[in-house]
Amino acid sequence: MALAIFDLDETLVAGDSCSLFCQFLLAEGVVDSEFVERDQQMMALYNAEALVLDEYISFFTEPLRHLSIVTINEMMPRFVEQYIAPRIYSEAHQILESQAALGNRLLIVSATAEFIVNAVARRLGVSDVLAIRLASEQGFYTGKIEGVPTFRKGKVTRLHSWLVEHDETLQGAQFYSDSINDLPLLELVDYPVATNPDKQLLQIATQRNWPVLNWSSHHLLPPQTDITAFKASNSCSDSFNDQSVQHSTIQEVTHV
Repeated sequence: MALAIFDLDETLVAGDSCSLFCQFLLAEGVVDSEFVERDQQMMALYNAEALVLDEYISFFTEPLRHLSIVTINEMMPRFVEQYIAPRIYSEAHQILESQAALGNRLLIVSATAEFIVNAVARRLGVSDVLAIRLASEQGFYTGKIEGVPTFRKGKVTRLHSWLVEHDETLQGAQFYSDSINDLPLLELVDYPVATNPDKQLLQIATQRNWPVLNWSSHHLLPPQTDITAFKASNSCSDSFNDQSVQHSTIQEVTHV
């Protein structure tokens, strides 16, 4: 049994779950349109690798500090069903089921707030999660981050701690991600898989001959259904190729 590790936003879900939550808060009357616009501006900084995480978390949690954690948690099932479930890639459902059937342990590692990731993970049937922990006092979020955030190299730090705690290793581990921000963890695992990759990650995947999966309707690369070509050019081990073959009916795989 090996680890199958997944990023969340733009990897399993077509969109950013924090931004979608902001839209949900707008519909609920908790925030105004200016808040949503500001969130979009900060997400552009994230995509440009220029986001200051502490500043974003302070901004994102500001309207939540007036709501108890109990109240926020009660909102989450409605948010997930209305805003997340319709955006989960069908291929994501299928690959999660396929990995579980292979006996691999599923783990989501996300730079999104833990209360959001936990709710989405439950919808996906994934029990193991590493996400950004929000500090709280007397049942309310404070706007501060607790511990090491699962962001860029912080994902590696948190994962190493999790491995010790759960008596797991990275032998044979796979990591699926869309973002250049996840390069440290992609470089750490045996089998990195660029999934709906952004432009920078696609360039690196091309240079390093990593597998590329495209699950969106707007393909960055043309889909390739002939898994034989993928296997012939794949420098990964036979076990990874065998798993790729088993997934070939559910994935659009382009190996560059």
